Amino acid sequence: QVQLVESGGGLVQAGTSLRLSCAASGRTATRHAVGWFRQSPGKEREFLAAISWNEDITYYVDSVKGRFTISRANAGNTVYLQMNELKPEDTAIYYCAAPALGSSWLGKYEYWGQGTQVTVSS
Repeated sequence: QVQLVESGGGLVQAGTSLRLSCAASGRTATRHAVGWFRQSPGKEREFLAAISWNEDITYYVDSVKGRFTISRANAGNTVYLQMNELKPEDTAIYYCAAPALGSSWLGKYEYWGQGTQVTVSS
């Protein structure tokens, strides 16, 4: 059982940085892998990055590798997405999500936050 709440979105200029936070709570809050996704109008939801529940192993899709960094803090109850060199095409609603207890990032994501809006102006 885990509840997720995203924060940190906003309006920023292209080329700048932003850090999103995902606060996890609940009975098994620290025992889930966590992934970051985004969705913009007219596009499918896109997986971006994930971090393991037990080893802090990370994975990134090629489109964000080298610009975005996922990490854990606060005894595992907070997962960050550090986004650097932001581009207008990064504009989207960003979500954090978790698969079932003990599952890797390859598992089906069952728990979702409400999302936080990121807007990047040119």
